[in-house]
Amino acid sequence: MSLLDTPVRDAAWAALDFESAGAAPGRSDEPVQVGIAVWRGGEMTEFFRSYVHSPVRITRSARAVHGIGDDDVRDAPAMAALWPEFKVRLGGAVVVAHGAGTEKRFLRAFPLHRFGPWLDTRALSRAVLPVLPGHALGDVAAALGVENEIRRRCEGLDWHDALFDAVACLVILQRVLANCASPDLTVGQLLSMDTRAYHRRRALLQTARSAGWAT
Repeated sequence: MSLLDTPVRDAAWAALDFESAGAAPGRSDEPVQVGIAVWRGGEMTEFFRSYVHSPVRITRSARAVHGIGDDDVRDAPAMAALWPEFKVRLGGAVVVAHGAGTEKRFLRAFPLHRFGPWLDTRALSRAVLPVLPGHALGDVAAALGVENEIRRRCEGLDWHDALFDAVACLVILQRVLANCASPDLTVGQLLSMDTRAYHRRRALLQTARSAGWAT
């Protein structure tokens, strides 16, 4: 049975989040922290968190978001050295991220990794909460009433810590599945979520703003 045909209750889910050095003219962005949380066999019991050595300086704007400085990552392992951690945790699991573009981009450090399939909790939240004004990770957690559960699992951490945000993705996924999912739902069906209501609403709001009907 392929992973896409696996019932969601039987699948392994590995949430991944990176914090970055920040974009700057003339250089590429780089990861400076990674967090991974794994939900397997009905339990969220596997957690990994590490700084990542960056070959570029962390921008002031990025540090203002996540609080990570150059001294924090100077002696941290490089991405290549963390391959065994990614392999054991992401292999054979549905990879979960919120707005997964950054995570997919940084995993290009391992061009043949073949991790996936991917579930984007931003897209998932747009499907189940289409009228929510914003779908940032914190907005979705607040709307679902799960922030206290995230903080219980990540004592001493906060938003924009890579492990905190990875755990948030899994807690959000768990709540959505508990509230909305059929017991027979497969991974493939979940990944084919319907976001048309969100996009219709967004198009209507954009039309209203263009016509001066809304602010």
